[in-house]
Amino acid sequence: MHINPRKTTSVRPLGKVDISGIREAILAIPEDIWDAENADKPNRFEALDRTRHIVFRFVSNFQDWRESYDRPLWAQWRERLEPVLAEATRPYGYAHAAFPRVMLARMAAGGIIKPHRDANQAAKWPHKIHVPLQTNDQVAFLVGDTEYHFPEGEAVEVNNMGVHAVRNGGVSDRIHLIFEYYDLDQPGPEAAAGS
Repeated sequence: MHINPRKTTSVRPLGKVDISGIREAILAIPEDIWDAENADKPNRFEALDRTRHIVFRFVSNFQDWRESYDRPLWAQWRERLEPVLAEATRPYGYAHAAFPRVMLARMAAGGIIKPHRDANQAAKWPHKIHVPLQTNDQVAFLVGDTEYHFPEGEAVEVNNMGVHAVRNGGVSDRIHLIFEYYDLDQPGPEAAAGS
C-alpha cells in the first residue's frame, strides 16, 4: 500500500490548540481507569514499552484505516475531545474527514518509546497528530535524526512512517492526545497506484 503523499516527512506544526476544556479532566482520570483501559488496549506494540493508553477509537482492520470502531469511553469523552480534534486539524482544510484512531498516551517519568515505524498498513494513509496535554522540558521526541520538544497545547503532525522514538527524562508524566486523521474526499492509494 502506498504512503499518503500529503503526510509530513518530518514534523508539521499545526498551531496552538485550546486544551483548557479537556486538560484538567484528563489529568483527573483515576489511576484505576488508566490501569483498566491500558490492560484492555488494542495497541499492544513492543516499542510502546510501559507507556499506558486510554483508547477511544481504533482501527478494526490493521490493513485498512477506513475500518474503525468506537471503544466504550468514546461516548463519554466525544463531546469534549471533538472540538480539540477539529481545531488541531483546521490547517488541513478537509471538508469531510475521519478520525480512525483517538487515544491518550501516558509516558511515566523515565519512560521510553523505542525507535520504531508504525508498521501496519492502516497507519500509512492517515496523518498522525499529537497534542501534548502535559509535558516537561526533559521530554524529547526523535524523528529521524532530529530531536524535538512539543509544548503543551501545540498540535503537531509527526512522520510515523519514519523512525521515531520518545524519551521522558523528566520527573513528571508526559500525556499526549494522539489521533489519526484523513480526508474522506481524497482518492485512496488504489488511485495513486493507477488501479
